[in-house]
Amino acid sequence: MSKTRITILGATGYTALELIKILLRHPYVEVVGVTSREDKRLISQVHPSLTGLLNLALEHLSADEIASRSDCVFSCLPHTASAKSAPELLARGVKIIDLSADYRLDSPEKYQLWYSETHPDPDRLGNVVYGLPELFRQQIIDANLVANPGCYPTSAILPLTPLVKSNMIEPTDIIIDSKSGVSGRGRAVKLDSLYCECNESIAAYNVGSHRHTPEIEQIISIAGGKQSTVIFTPHLTPMNRGILTTTYSIPKIQNLTKPNILEILKAFYVNEPFVKIIDHLPATKDVAGSNYVHITAEVVGNRIITISAIDNMIKGASGAAVQNFNLIFNYPETTALV
Repeated sequence: MSKTRITILGATGYTALELIKILLRHPYVEVVGVTSREDKRLISQVHPSLTGLLNLALEHLSADEIASRSDCVFSCLPHTASAKSAPELLARGVKIIDLSADYRLDSPEKYQLWYSETHPDPDRLGNVVYGLPELFRQQIIDANLVANPGCYPTSAILPLTPLVKSNMIEPTDIIIDSKSGVSGRGRAVKLDSLYCECNESIAAYNVGSHRHTPEIEQIISIAGGKQSTVIFTPHLTPMNRGILTTTYSIPKIQNLTKPNILEILKAFYVNEPFVKIIDHLPATKDVAGSNYVHITAEVVGNRIITISAIDNMIKGASGAAVQNFNLIFNYPETTALV
């Protein structure tokens, strides 16, 4: 069997590193290109953990050059940059898994509002498959372009969708509290990501204005079949990786118990290889380095509480991207992820 040829756009960040590590153990893949707009070093010089594993040079490639050597592209470019590259690659028959936010939202107006940018490829918005296999598997299989989910949205959408879909909770009154490791802020130097700023401290940020808010609302509304609104508050936590998300909802059914809710969640995800519904409280260390999500639920007073844990760089980014890739290219979905 010939291997699927992969180029990674924007290969210098944390997400790209995790993606490369997964792809290097994928039996049906060959990484043939890694790009950077500025850096021309070997990828193993940028990511020393790849020494002796992948020594491709970073290149700035045209769409023709990428298409001539690649069957699929993973785009780890910043927002707007990815959508500037995608149309030319799609026109040349290259399949794309976009890890940026460029194709997640369903309208250019919403993108402009939350990202303060004019979208470079507005006509595609609303027509791109959202890459959460647990909810949109069949659409992903036939896609040429997939919008990989954000890390926070994955941790919130997966526990909430079954509850909204089963009419168990009020969809317009959901509170989401998330805590993320510092890698979620990316590899670029930012003041609040410096060791002395974030160590021994936890802080909320972008309260009421985080860009993942409309993404969460949009996908829960679509998957759950009911218009949903959320209050989302993210926090930066002094750990390298991981997301712990707690949601608070108002039940629409009286006298619900924890076993009732867990039964709904287990039934919804019964055939999902990476979703684990658990009885105990999840912790980020239990899913670190994996593509799994651990979810539980509790009933406290007049609230249903869900708690989920993911690795923000694997299930929240690169692992999900490879899961989508496997579906598109008809490989076993769990390949290189278990």
